[in-house]
Amino acid sequence: MARDLKLGLQLGYWQAQPPSNFLGVAQEAERLGYDIVFTAEAWGSDAFTPLTWIAAHTERIRLGTAVVQLSARTPTATAMHTLTLDHLSKGRVTLGLGVSGPQVVEGWYGQPFGKPISRTREYVDIVRQVLRREAPVQNDGPHYPLPYTGEGSWGMGKPLRPITHPLRADVPIFLGAEGPKNVALAAEMCQGWLPLYYSPFRQEVYAESLAKAPADFEICAGVTISITDDVKAGLMPMKAMLGFYIGGMGSRKRNFHKELMARMGFEAEADKIQELFFEGKREEAIAMVPDEFCDEISLVGPVERVRERLDAWRDTPVTHLLVMSHDPAQMRTIAEVVLGA
Repeated sequence: MARDLKLGLQLGYWQAQPPSNFLGVAQEAERLGYDIVFTAEAWGSDAFTPLTWIAAHTERIRLGTAVVQLSARTPTATAMHTLTLDHLSKGRVTLGLGVSGPQVVEGWYGQPFGKPISRTREYVDIVRQVLRREAPVQNDGPHYPLPYTGEGSWGMGKPLRPITHPLRADVPIFLGAEGPKNVALAAEMCQGWLPLYYSPFRQEVYAESLAKAPADFEICAGVTISITDDVKAGLMPMKAMLGFYIGGMGSRKRNFHKELMARMGFEAEADKIQELFFEGKREEAIAMVPDEFCDEISLVGPVERVRERLDAWRDTPVTHLLVMSHDPAQMRTIAEVVLGA
């Protein structure tokens, strides 16, 4: 049965400078009826600080991280950020987590990337323990042992409960995940999933992973929405983004974004994009990104075409379309088309 779609705003992470209007854009999203606003981090700005600023200047819109990188903070530190901001925002926080990739984890954070699924499982469990505050937090797993008794330990650690009583024990936790096993973990342990890209025309790619998701499971899919009479030109930002992610966000041996594109039926094109990118031919790599693929995972074209293609999204498990925009006029148009606002 087709479902109503909600809108979210994905502000992402900062580039060389903070965007001048990010707060005004978040406030406009609240006025337009967007359900949630997300901030992100890579290896520059962090996700929590801008979200706190937005929380202080809004009243209703939900506040999400998409995503907080596991290796940037210990699980208890992330839980502390979460419970603090949840209090300050009066219960509006959604914690989006992700493992990132080996280039960032090992190159920026100086942490090993190995065993991402078991690391994620331990991390989520510890965050949940903190937020529930039912007992002192403990973990016997190999990744985040609590108390720590390994090399360099003074042997004085003891399990602790947070001093501050969390506002909500059930703060929603979402996972940013691409691989089938990570998506299945999100469906098993969490309240939502943040796909990098999703095609309503290829639901079989994730059907098995989502088979055990609860009925109220939320899926917030990032979608480029562009109202334009020139579909080809409207797809160019998506082609540029995909060319970078598939060509350069990873190594020749492992690139999760490239592997996902291959699973979605474009293996030969993904291989060629990466080859061109590593040869320094970035423009050619971007041009190689298939228009068909970009069109499937976005909503581009005149209003009537976008409305027609929305029907395909309403017949998927996706609950939210995450709009990647800093343009209030574009956000208003999208609200009119998707929400009837």
